[in-house]
Amino acid sequence: MYNIVIYLYLCGVAIVSIFNEKVRKMWRGEREAVKILKQKVDPNARYAWFHAASLGEFEQGRPIMERLRKEHPEYKILLTFFSPSGYEVRKNYEGADIICYLPLDTITNARRFLRTIRPEIAFFIKYEFWYNYLHILKHRNVPVYSVSSIFRPKQIFFRWYGREYGRVLKCFTHFFVQNQVSKDLLKTININNVSITGDTRFDRVLEIKSQAEENSFPIIDAFVGSSVQGDGVQPSCRCFIAGSSWQPDEEIFLKYFETRKDWKLIIAPHVIGEDHLKQIESKLEGRKVVRYSAIANSQLSTLNFKTLAS
Repeated sequence: MYNIVIYLYLCGVAIVSIFNEKVRKMWRGEREAVKILKQKVDPNARYAWFHAASLGEFEQGRPIMERLRKEHPEYKILLTFFSPSGYEVRKNYEGADIICYLPLDTITNARRFLRTIRPEIAFFIKYEFWYNYLHILKHRNVPVYSVSSIFRPKQIFFRWYGREYGRVLKCFTHFFVQNQVSKDLLKTININNVSITGDTRFDRVLEIKSQAEENSFPIIDAFVGSSVQGDGVQPSCRCFIAGSSWQPDEEIFLKYFETRKDWKLIIAPHVIGEDHLKQIESKLEGRKVVRYSAIANSQLSTLNFKTLAS
């Protein structure tokens, strides 16, 4: 049943790619992945494979990739993405030796992909449970780890009709989950190779914060009206920041701020497309809006951010 669904999905992606640029990038990238690997793979190297669906999962896996590279330089790192939102942003990431899309999880694709790369260890970040890839890795005795994974009662693994697909979880060597609920749920289906380690994204956020303290962001500082006070830079207004937001998120917080014009908003949507940006701007009626991409550092002296307060 799983393979039938995958092939139907494959056909759907092929059709939608004709009309949707993002899907077209993914479709083209998946088809070219094995070709890229054949060109770049060193047959004498030992590979550790990290798979992240998109940019958020990449940030969760990044601390592990960087620590692995530091402590085990004998491994080269292959990084794969499913979504263009991750690949297009991090395709030049210097922490990996090879970066490409992951071909869709058909039996043929999985065999060809793994035959080309021959990973010695694999890390799947958060929600990645590709049935064919994982079963072939298990058959080849490759250690596979699920990192920052989180489970909920309504997921298919814990429903009577999902028992067949749920076998994919038996392919993992160990689960590093975010909370006790996830560990308890896995125990109900006799999976006990589990450790609670929290969300690695917090490690990444703390790292970014420490780096940000050493750098200056003139546009953001000017927008929030920052001023230097005793122990450092302090904002002179209240500011709400939404990072990697989706439309359902935006509908909630934009409605909340309709009557709170004393707050400034910084919105970094997950999908940065013209249609989506215009949609957000239309919901900010009554506020003055500026796009970050439209501002150059050289314009700071002439741009009056005070007019954007409300």
